[in-house]
Formats: sequence, structure tokens, C-alpha cells
Amino acid sequence: MKPQMHLAFDISWTHMEGRWRLPGSWSGRNFPDLSIYREIASIAERGLIDMLFFGDNTGIPNTWRGSPDEAIRYGVGFPRHDVSPILAILSQETKNIGFGLTYSSTYMHPFYVARLLNSLDHVTNGRIAFNVVASASRAAAENFGFDELMEHNSRYERLEEFIEVCKKLWDSVAPDAFVWDRDTGLVADPAKIHAINHVGHFFKVKGPLACVPSPQHHPVILQAGGSPRGIKASARVADMVFGAGKPLKLKVQHRTELDAALVDCGRDPASVGVLWEVIVVVDETEAEAKRRAGQLLNAIPFEGVGAFISGNTGYDFSKLPKRFKLADLNAEIAARQASPVALVHRIALAEDADAEMTREEFFEKAVKIATGYDKVIAGTAAQIADRLEEEFEATGSRGGFMIEHPMTTPRDFLNVVDYLVPELQRRGRYRKAYPAATLRENLAG
Repeated sequence: MKPQMHLAFDISWTHMEGRWRLPGSWSGRNFPDLSIYREIASIAERGLIDMLFFGDNTGIPNTWRGSPDEAIRYGVGFPRHDVSPILAILSQETKNIGFGLTYSSTYMHPFYVARLLNSLDHVTNGRIAFNVVASASRAAAENFGFDELMEHNSRYERLEEFIEVCKKLWDSVAPDAFVWDRDTGLVADPAKIHAINHVGHFFKVKGPLACVPSPQHHPVILQAGGSPRGIKASARVADMVFGAGKPLKLKVQHRTELDAALVDCGRDPASVGVLWEVIVVVDETEAEAKRRAGQLLNAIPFEGVGAFISGNTGYDFSKLPKRFKLADLNAEIAARQASPVALVHRIALAEDADAEMTREEFFEKAVKIATGYDKVIAGTAAQIADRLEEEFEATGSRGGFMIEHPMTTPRDFLNVVDYLVPELQRRGRYRKAYPAATLRENLAG
């Protein structure tokens, strides 16, 4: 039997960056209409998708020209709501699909998050995943009282301790601690509930977690670090890694580095999969798929592109000189504790980082990144299945793909479920039924 892929739908951006207005998106309904999410959940579960994933950023991008105006004007990284109430409702209308939500270890407190996720895991009957992020957003930092971004490596040190505290809290109550004896009135055994007395560099938490252990006990932990320090952190904390969409040779390199880091942590590399991000446009013909994909290039105007790339990187690209070197720009971004692994790194992969580039040339490439066009795989179900199989095998046949930022919703989700999933099933690469009840079990299958 061939190793099978896992698939998740990232629905964080269905209503942003101009996608909401492209042909094939809902008309007459706008975010945050709950009926939109109900329909996505129904489509995804029909396609046996593992998980609906919700990314998050708690600030409005305000780096471009030092203002949030263009992000607000064109819906760039805005608006966003806390999705925990939404997925709680969706879990009551579905049976198998999992739900991944995002909180920042840079700004949140582990006791609050551990308690919330325990509750959500109960509500969903064991279908919660926690995407823990080390935030590089200046807008989010300002909302939590920080004048500057935390140093890059320190963000990951805090993330690691954050998850350490969460796991201690989830383990502070034994699975059999609660008795609920109606005759004696005994609720729980005190010997099976203990304080954690954690004192670390970033957190001091007494514990215990005053909660009944949840169905998964530990929610599935997702992490997306792509820098050397980020890969090290994901090896330490993640049950499933979220891998960036990049050229195949770099995905293979990422997988190799992750495996080495897992071994260093005493973990089995075979136990940790990677969900590689991918944007797919599936249609009956290659020509139609590519025609539709081309619509992304006009989804947002220039100022919206500027707001997107500046917000995601933490650097104001409106201040670019007329000519510059990518290597110099990347070094400047890194010096500001922003995200050199993001936009500039992606452009540098296809360019000579030491060659000069004009401002106009940079923005021609930036629009493809801001819209996701540079990561789109457009074609027939068979063509896309060929590509996914190639990448799946080259990266160890462990994990699968996070189908993210659909060009249109619901059209492109429907096409994945009705065209791509059956093709993968015919090839023995995708299941024909959910194998288990919890998300952790389904991801292990």
C-alpha cells in the first residue's frame, strides 16, 4: 500500500487580499457570515479533509508608509476575528474534520491558552490542533504593549518554553483523576492532581490546570518555523510541521534539516510529518485553470501589495531606494528583528542576491508573492496530482499538503473535493473514509 497524503484547508485568507470579489466567490455573503464557514466545513468533510486551519494576526498591517490605511482600504490582513467561537459551532455540525487555530506564544500566556484549548478539545470531541507562532508583526506587538519586536531567536526560546508549560499543565491532571462518585460525593483524587511549579526565563506558573483532561489530552501541536532556529523549535514541539511553499529542492533540504533536528531531540523523524503549503487551481482543462489563476494578479492594487509585503515582513518597502541588492536588503531587515525568511528570501531564491535590482523590478515580483500567484499550481486534477505525488515522495512521504489561500471560495474548495480528491484516491494516495475519531489519530493514519 502506498503512503497516503494528508490534506488540510487553510481558510484564513478566503475574505482578504481581493479574493472575496473574484468570480467563483460567494455573492451576497460577506465575512464573518457564519453560513460561509458552515458551507466550507460541509464541503471539506465530504472530501475527507483532515483539518480546517485558521491562521491569525492580531494587528492591522501598518508598516507600509507607517499607516494601516491601505490595509484597511483594500482588506489586506484585515478584518480578522478570534475563530474559537466559530470552530466550536462548526464542530457541532461535523463529525470528523479537525480544526487548527493560531495563538502567538510571543504575546499570549500559556496558562490561558492551555485552558482554552482543553475546553475546545472537549467541545470538539478531540479535534483541536494548536498552531503556535513566534510573531514578527509590528502591529501585533504594538497591540500587546511592545515598542519593538522581540529578538528573533528569543521569540523561539519563548515559544519552546510556552509549549513546555502548556504540556506540563495538560499533564497536571491525570486521565483517571476524576471519580464523580454520587454515593460518597467524591469528585476527584487530590493525589492525581499536582502543581507544576514552573519557573523559567519567560514564565512563572504554579498550576495545576483546573480542568478535566480532554479527549486528546494534548491537542495536536503545529509549528511553521523555517529558519534554522525555527526548524530547531519545530523539532522540539511540533506533532506536525507546517512547511512553506518553496522550490522542491528547498523542501527536501527543509525535510533533511528537520529530520536531523528531530534526531538531536531524541525523536523519531518518521513520527513527524510536514504539511507543505500549496495554492491549487484545479479545473477540467489546463488552459481554464491557468486563465483563472491569472486573475489573482489583479486582485489587489499596488498600494495593497505594499501593505501586504510590508506587514508580513515588518519592513516598510515604500522606502526602497531606486536600486539595491537583495542581500543588503535582507541584512537590513534581519537587523530590525523582522522576517528575512519571508518575502525577500523568496525573491532571492530565484535571483542573484548580490546583483542589483530596481525598485520596479522588485515590485513586479512582489505582486506575485502578495497574491500567492508565485505558489499557484494550476492545471487538471491529474496534473496537480502528479506534482503533489512528486513532492510528497521527494520529501519522505510523511505528511501532505496545506491547501491554502484558495483563489475563490467556495469554487476552488469544491474543485479540490470533486476533481483532485477522487484522482488521489484512484492512485491510492488518499483515504476513502476517516479512520478514527480524533484529529491526532486521523493524522497518524
